[in-house]
Amino acid sequence: MIPTQHTVETPYMVGPVHVYTLELEDAYILIDTGPATPAGQAFVQEQVDLDRLSHVLITHCHIDHYGQAGWLAANSDAVVYLPRRDILKHELKTRRMEGLFALVAELGFTEPYVEQLRERFSSTMMPLFPEQYGVAEHLPAALGIEVLECPGHSQSDLVFVGDDWAVTGDTLLRGVFQSPLLDVDLERGGRFKNYEAYCSSIVKLAGLATKTILPGHRFEIDSVGATILFYISKTLQRLHRLAPYLRERTVAQVIEDVFPTMSDSFHVYLKSSEILFMKDLLEQPELLSSALTQIDLYDQVAELFESVLDQELRLDGYRN
Repeated sequence: MIPTQHTVETPYMVGPVHVYTLELEDAYILIDTGPATPAGQAFVQEQVDLDRLSHVLITHCHIDHYGQAGWLAANSDAVVYLPRRDILKHELKTRRMEGLFALVAELGFTEPYVEQLRERFSSTMMPLFPEQYGVAEHLPAALGIEVLECPGHSQSDLVFVGDDWAVTGDTLLRGVFQSPLLDVDLERGGRFKNYEAYCSSIVKLAGLATKTILPGHRFEIDSVGATILFYISKTLQRLHRLAPYLRERTVAQVIEDVFPTMSDSFHVYLKSSEILFMKDLLEQPELLSSALTQIDLYDQVAELFESVLDQELRLDGYRN
């Protein structure tokens, strides 16, 4: 049985978000919950049978996907399952945020900007976090749902996979460029390496090609391969334009030189995350080319990929 798609309006730039219900013989499941808004709560009250709800599965703890998780935990008997890395973020919130601001400072940003970002994060109202929760990577085997860890957009992205379907959260979105978010790796320490994670994730995602893909936004995707190629192509196109600026400048300097009118602290954070992803790609391009070769997609971006590397070699020769 394929989960039923429900669409919930959000006030965010991403637009409407999809959540899914799945009825099994011994379980009634909700995958993602919608945002922490009146529309989100109205959805779960009107469209979800709270008396029967047994499991709530969260793909990742961004506000539009898990906003009603705490409310559902308090108003139903369902067990809420959260990604383990998002649980760590909640349990080690202070350590994570101080580590994030330290990483931002290391990218060359001034103390006034770091303080602006600190204020932006501290003023953001986050949804109620469930008082009790399970770990999504360890779902009961009886549900028959496989959990794939596919970080890239965030470090906690999960995909829930059934026999012939996959609920993919924000990992596969048609025509959407997902900023890889700068964050702290609370398991290993230091910065979470989005680029390395994404190279591993696309191999897992390519394995879903025969499944019905149920995305978090937009109503469908062209194909798994086409969606991966869209993201990779956009990244390489942007990298081709930005490569001359990346080697000898800090991330903060790149923002100042290339995006001088960008002033919103959170938008700067998003763009910084993307630039850092590109810097990592330039440092280890073989990770991406190897992953794309493994899933038979490299030839379709080979010319663009190689033009980026040729440009980098020319720049290195010029600098030397």
